[in-house]
Amino acid sequence: MARDRLTPTVEVRRVYDKREPSEGDFRALVDRLWPRGISKASLRLDEWAKEVAPSTELRRWYGHDPDRFDEFARRYRAELEQQPASDALARLVDSAATGTLVLLTATKDVEHSGAAVLREFLVEDR
Repeated sequence: MARDRLTPTVEVRRVYDKREPSEGDFRALVDRLWPRGISKASLRLDEWAKEVAPSTELRRWYGHDPDRFDEFARRYRAELEQQPASDALARLVDSAATGTLVLLTATKDVEHSGAAVLREFLVEDR
């Protein structure tokens, strides 16, 4: 994804954490599956960006095994370069161009999550 615009500030938060009043200008759920126990009204999303989530096959292969994280990140980055993920990423960046983009995920281990890889992918210079 070519970048000729400003890179937004990007944060990752769990959907189960209490929302802070100053938390982000644009909030996007970046999981392919809807989080358990959360109503759509209570999450207060700007977008559910399923297209940027890891594919079902990759998610199942990874199984949230930290030993597989580096390979998961490599494969996920490759998916992010392809459509429809690349188009959805461009929309997310455009939507949050003037403020903070909050990537929401239901995963317990945020550090080893697709959302963490996505955040890094969005803020790095390419």
